[in-house]
Amino acid sequence: MSTIAPLTPEARKTHGRSQRELMPRGAMAKVSDRPADYDPVARLMWQGETRRPDLLALRYSRMLSGPLSFYRGNALLMAEDLARGTSTSLEVQICGDAHLSNFNLFSSPERHLVFDVNDFDETDQGPFEWDLKRLVASLTIASLQLGHTDAQQERIALAAAQEYRGSIRRFANEDRLATWYATLDIDAVMADLGGFFNVNAIHKIDHVVAYSSGRDTRKAYAKMIVDGKDGPRIVAKPPLLVPLSQLKESGYLTTADLEHLIAGYAKTLSSDRQELLSQFTAVDAARKVVGVGSVGTECYILLLFGRDEFDPFFLQVKQAGASVIATATGRESAMPAGERVVQGQRLMQATPDVFLGWHSVKKGASARHYYVRQLYDNKAAIALDRLDESLLVTYGRICAWTLARAHARGGRGAEIAGYLGKSDVADEAFAAFAMAYRDRTLSDFKALQSAAKEGRIPLAT
Repeated sequence: MSTIAPLTPEARKTHGRSQRELMPRGAMAKVSDRPADYDPVARLMWQGETRRPDLLALRYSRMLSGPLSFYRGNALLMAEDLARGTSTSLEVQICGDAHLSNFNLFSSPERHLVFDVNDFDETDQGPFEWDLKRLVASLTIASLQLGHTDAQQERIALAAAQEYRGSIRRFANEDRLATWYATLDIDAVMADLGGFFNVNAIHKIDHVVAYSSGRDTRKAYAKMIVDGKDGPRIVAKPPLLVPLSQLKESGYLTTADLEHLIAGYAKTLSSDRQELLSQFTAVDAARKVVGVGSVGTECYILLLFGRDEFDPFFLQVKQAGASVIATATGRESAMPAGERVVQGQRLMQATPDVFLGWHSVKKGASARHYYVRQLYDNKAAIALDRLDESLLVTYGRICAWTLARAHARGGRGAEIAGYLGKSDVADEAFAAFAMAYRDRTLSDFKALQSAAKEGRIPLAT
């Protein structure tokens, strides 16, 4: 056993403070310049070359529905902007796409409603501030779409940055296990956020949260299943949901491919989960379109029955490629893409899906990588369009608390806390960055609008 004494939290904070010499906190406000010939639309089109061509028109159409939707799909552009600038060396497992819509409510394995990061397609090792910048910029864009003034937008971003700094300091002083198991469930909101919510705010939040009873498996079953000649099957709702038997485009996985994939995926689960999964039988599969940034990557759903057709269970199989972090930094992952997503989620999320796993399938001359999870796990949705300024501040603070907890689970919370310090220097810099990156996003959004008018990109009809 090692006889080397671990660094104290104070020593780790001191190491974090030393980072200010390389990256002053005020410099966080700067948005890096782009090369003169950088074309954001061309970069999105380049990214689309690795995606399903039959879905690209839908992807661009979704991104053009508004600045926030565009932002949800611009993770590559922002990662490249961040990579061109100066960053700290305080690297942790980051989400890679930590905008406000990638946080959500869902049921834990103990069936408690919890709030956590909920999308890990881009997770990788990277500077902690990349996630925080992605979050605060998304808050300003959401605020802009709600008709808020510049001052309101900046206040919302500032509040989130302040919450992250305060939370990472608290986690830095927590026992390792306390940090690891910290969760933000509805019952613990008052305690975890220091009583920030008053009774009126809690009541308001009830109106903007669609609680889990509205999206549980049985209700999903009713909407996604139709009775066929061979029993219940997945309903066709093209182009968003198409049973494999009705797919006209080539190149997708077949039923046999999926059966092989699920058999391999099961081996990445713990033995008890393998036993539970073995009690279900797959009866149908379909291609599904999800999200904004993910449109064009392969995604499938599998319908399985347990005891009988009244005991349904859905699995989602989603393609995984290189993260935008790896693309922007020129790094290569040491593990398959599906495993990268799963391992990142398990590290960052307090209550990861018990059916989360991965596998690869040989298709043609190359291997395709996928991760698998439950399709519905009693999720609830935040109705962002119903948030006023105070509630968007509240929501941003919840996201920031969650992000700080996710980063602290990697063991470098004290160093991050030391870097950020006790003053509001870093908070103000992050808020200034958010406003500046809002402007860049609006410029890129206009460029995509122009590309659509010029016919450079296809649009869904």
